[in-house]
Amino acid sequence: MSSGWKHFWPAWSWLSIYKKDWLRLDIVAGCTTAAVVIPKAMAYATIAGLPLQVGLYTVFVPMLIYTFFGTSRPMSMSTTTTIAILTGAALAEVAPNADPSTLMTASVTLALMVGLLLIVASILRLGFTANFISEPVLTGFKAGIGVVIIIDQLPKILGVHFDKGGFSHNIGEIIRSLPHLSVATIAVGIGTIVLLGLMEKFRPKWPAPIVAVGVAILLAAQFGLDKVGVELVGAIPTGLPSLYWPNLALMEVLWPAAAGIALMSFAETAAVARAFSKTGEPFIRPNVELFATGIANVGGAFFGAMSAGGGTSQTAVNRMAGAMTQVSAVVTSLAALLTMFIFAPYLGYMPQATLAGIVIVYSVGLIEIPDFVQILRIRRTEFLWALAAFAGVILLGTLQGILVAIIVSVVALASQTANPPVNLLGRIRGTNGFRPLSPEFPDDETFPGLLIVRPEGRMYFLNAEYVAEKIRALRHTAPHSVLLLDLRGVFDLEYSALKMMIEGERQLRESGTRLIIAAPNAEVRAVLTHSTLGSERLFDSLEEAVNHYLAKFLPKSATEE
Repeated sequence: MSSGWKHFWPAWSWLSIYKKDWLRLDIVAGCTTAAVVIPKAMAYATIAGLPLQVGLYTVFVPMLIYTFFGTSRPMSMSTTTTIAILTGAALAEVAPNADPSTLMTASVTLALMVGLLLIVASILRLGFTANFISEPVLTGFKAGIGVVIIIDQLPKILGVHFDKGGFSHNIGEIIRSLPHLSVATIAVGIGTIVLLGLMEKFRPKWPAPIVAVGVAILLAAQFGLDKVGVELVGAIPTGLPSLYWPNLALMEVLWPAAAGIALMSFAETAAVARAFSKTGEPFIRPNVELFATGIANVGGAFFGAMSAGGGTSQTAVNRMAGAMTQVSAVVTSLAALLTMFIFAPYLGYMPQATLAGIVIVYSVGLIEIPDFVQILRIRRTEFLWALAAFAGVILLGTLQGILVAIIVSVVALASQTANPPVNLLGRIRGTNGFRPLSPEFPDDETFPGLLIVRPEGRMYFLNAEYVAEKIRALRHTAPHSVLLLDLRGVFDLEYSALKMMIEGERQLRESGTRLIIAAPNAEVRAVLTHSTLGSERLFDSLEEAVNHYLAKFLPKSATEE
């Protein structure tokens, strides 16, 4: 097979070298992962307000498609809490109080749009967008999502019903519904949460969600829990999913939500792929991952699947269970198919409170309090960014929360690059090394008439004036006839910053001060050479520039001293 085909069909990297002894490991891992991911996917479908079987469709089709196009061998592709809540918010806006058929049409249209956006992003090579939201901001965003999901699921745990609204509205309705609680429903919900917690602590290798679902179904069937007020999920269709067709008229309304879900889907998928990649496996290729996630969403949409992405916990289970290749994902997908044909009738006995309990337990994991503490300990400013993203989700809503997270990330990036460090340098006595002048190193050498300044980072329109101001302030610290700019730490010089530098050189020249420049990289040197600054003032290293000054500009008497 040609290298071109291998590039576009990553599955060849493991199919061509597949070993017989891997098959048993992949089958065991796939079955183990299925026991975790199938109940969770069904629970996530309820978060989005979709029928339970949509979770099965999302495990079956997108996972199977990703197998042949993705670059991550242990990836388990279905849906996640984040994608589910974003999907639910989007559907609530375009189809409030809609019948299941209308919701399904809106859902498949959304999944198709998400997939197409990801494929277009792959063609445009936008794989770098996986890191578009900074880690502290993502921490705050996910924590907000976790809180929103928990509040959204509490009514099912309490056995109460009301029209859903914003976060504060739902809190108020829950408080007003307290006199109408269902004790039996609360017992089932809390029992599910406790059971999952105990297994997590004492039997971490057990497939906790499937055990919780099995116990709940047995109790509901044996004791007729629906007769004492416990709401069951009801009949689930058996067999293969039907073909679904998108409603093109909805695309104009759904595209902002689709863009946000596409970003989060790829961000989570790329993060999971990197996190569980092992030494010796092929490198994760972000642009290929974009295409794989996109085609998985497009294919899944026509079979009723909701928007999909890589799941952290299920991929972790798959890897820890011994998955060697994507054959394990094929096994998980086939297990979902088997569930559609054989186990679907029994799933109808599952209490809604059990599903809510599963969702709450796994949503709590989104609220990483230790991460907030660590961010606060290391960088207070970025802690405020995390809080802003958290508040954006809580106060404005989940879809608007993505926009808040992106804006906060961009503002955080701008604030970090708008005020780069600019230091005065001295030479470490007896060496050719230079470092920022500091009272800690009083013996470092300076040179009469020479001021050595080192700006760092990218110099561009947003920070050019700040850098110029800092340099002007440093010029007042010592008399000098030559200003030496050490550009070793400047990796890019944008046109606005170049214009500022040219203007600065003119002002220096008029005041009798000469500008020389040391250690620009190849790109920066090319920019400077093609400007009016010319190449005669450029030196390859700081040491060479200082030696040039000592030989040409420093008076002999000073040198002799």
